[in-house]
Amino acid sequence: MKPPPVSISCKDLTLRFPVYGVDAKSLKKHLAKIAVGGRLGSHHGSAEVTAISNLSLELKAGDRLGLVGHNGSGKTTLLRALSGAYEPDEGSIEVQGHIAALLDLNLGIDPTATGMDNIRLRGRIAGLTAREVDERLPEIAEFSGLGAFLEMPVKTYSAGMQARLAFAAATAVEADVLLMDEWIAVGDADFQKIAHKRLLKLVERAGILVLASHDVELLRLYCNKVMRMDGGVASPVTDIKKLDELLAA
Repeated sequence: MKPPPVSISCKDLTLRFPVYGVDAKSLKKHLAKIAVGGRLGSHHGSAEVTAISNLSLELKAGDRLGLVGHNGSGKTTLLRALSGAYEPDEGSIEVQGHIAALLDLNLGIDPTATGMDNIRLRGRIAGLTAREVDERLPEIAEFSGLGAFLEMPVKTYSAGMQARLAFAAATAVEADVLLMDEWIAVGDADFQKIAHKRLLKLVERAGILVLASHDVELLRLYCNKVMRMDGGVASPVTDIKKLDELLAA
């Protein structure tokens, strides 16, 4: 039986986060509003921030959606929800296809374990079988360029070495749906060149791309659709050619 086609469907998606130990006039609550970008209110008697409100979205194979909006507008929250990290408070999310979420490269990295063990761990977190991880280990190790350091604990690595390890492991997974919070640029200039090529291949193979970025030229280059987030409220999805018009609205 053929798998269902790649798709993303959100219907009236609403996400709320509680704000504990604050009153209506507290500084902490005000700062929470700035950080999350949503609306403050109350639910079941407790203070909360509505991070995403009644968002509906339909994407199919071939769609490359750019998310725009200021910091705290809800872009990262939406990406995390699409990845399965957040359950909707209201509405629904349905994603068909294998998801690769390049949102936090350091997620799942154990500083006390070796580089090789961390590659295995990241592979399993991404849904690969032990056999699949073992098959990809040589390629990931070679791409990282870390050589004998892969047998050493990650806590002995420099920040650049940790970034190379995390990037190599995270981008070794085939994805039907690729979620990215900004375009990834890690390591020195030479590594950034090969990292860019690797990332491009990952994007090209993905059925759907959702990319949040402040770089409008990058969005024009890689996306064919765009949606603006503002205070947790999303605009309709529109053609990337209308990006300037959307930003000026």
